Amino acid sequence: MMPNPQSSEIGTTTVSNQPTQMVTSMIAAVAIAHLLNDLIQAVLPAIYPMLKVNFQLSFTQIGLISLVYQVTASLLQPWIGLYTDKHPKPYLLPMGMGVTLIGIAGLAFSANFGMLLLSSALIGVGSSTFHPEASRVARMASGGKFGTAQSAFQVGGNSGSAIGPLLAAAIIIPNGQAATAWFMLFALLAIWVLYQVSRWTIKHKKSTVNAASQAIQNKLHGKTLYRALGLIAILMLAKFTYIVSLSNYYTFYLMEKFDLSLKTAQFYLFGFLAAVALGTFVGGPIGDKIGRKAVIIISFVGMAPFALILPHADLTWTLILSVISGLVMSSAFSAMVVYAQEAVPGRVGMIAGMMFGLMFGISGIAAAALGYLADHQGIQWVFMLCSFLPLLGIGSLFLPNTKK
Repeated sequence: MMPNPQSSEIGTTTVSNQPTQMVTSMIAAVAIAHLLNDLIQAVLPAIYPMLKVNFQLSFTQIGLISLVYQVTASLLQPWIGLYTDKHPKPYLLPMGMGVTLIGIAGLAFSANFGMLLLSSALIGVGSSTFHPEASRVARMASGGKFGTAQSAFQVGGNSGSAIGPLLAAAIIIPNGQAATAWFMLFALLAIWVLYQVSRWTIKHKKSTVNAASQAIQNKLHGKTLYRALGLIAILMLAKFTYIVSLSNYYTFYLMEKFDLSLKTAQFYLFGFLAAVALGTFVGGPIGDKIGRKAVIIISFVGMAPFALILPHADLTWTLILSVISGLVMSSAFSAMVVYAQEAVPGRVGMIAGMMFGLMFGISGIAAAALGYLADHQGIQWVFMLCSFLPLLGIGSLFLPNTKK
């Protein structure tokens, strides 16, 4: 096959427009690394009830722990992505996971609230180096199927988030806080995987991308671009505040309203998080076929009725509706990431960092705010309030098109 004479520039790397096949081994590697990374992260909210008892914490302090983690993860990500767009640092991936390793060790042996905050911050710093760089590798190996690659990458993380609480319930809850140290093994495995990914990235840093995908890309400019990114930010606010209300406080809600044990509530949480993983996996390939905007609209508009009904449901329907909510709403994130990358081509790392950073930032602020409200208004009141958030998804109807 004769090479295409045209080329496009991503950051400072010249990329041929010759189509390629998806490199499934690398997509799988970054997905596994994402699973391990988010599995470790999921340990923290999963053991909140235990930490609350051990350190006699208020809901506000629980929210502050989450805030510190989420903010350290969010503030660094766009800057790391912007810098590595121009100056690639592939070995940043295993190095960042090394910081996470230190953070999980600190969490296992924290003796006071201050140490919990520091350990949470270190885990957040490790996460901030992982997401923009790993997302870049997923796109590099996509062969032009950007949505599918992003979904596969993201579903790895969501799977880790779903497995984390189960492992926490099996390993940490029965044996105490020090048993958190067992999760250092997952960090060491992730370091090894990411080292292999870094070696592949160096070897294939001039990998080609799909020409057809580039040809139909419609870069947004001026007010249209600001409108698109502003609407995406509003949708992210609605999505992740709602997700946080369930992922961080669902167990407390079930224990208070339905008098469930912590162990039983953890299994309900697993059902919700597993649905989030499945929805994420489905959203990307569908977006490659019908467009990112269509997936985003369907996700938010389809979600609203289930969210509004959930606070009024009995135990069985609470489980069913939470699973449906996780499945439908989570399908939008991969589509939103690729939508933003299509709107601002050539800034893959910066956009990935902004999107993941915004996700962590919103999640952290929301966790602290919802914890404060739960202390003063009650956890059931918080769930009633959050049920209206998906209605903000009406803004998805006004997203400009990123396809010619």
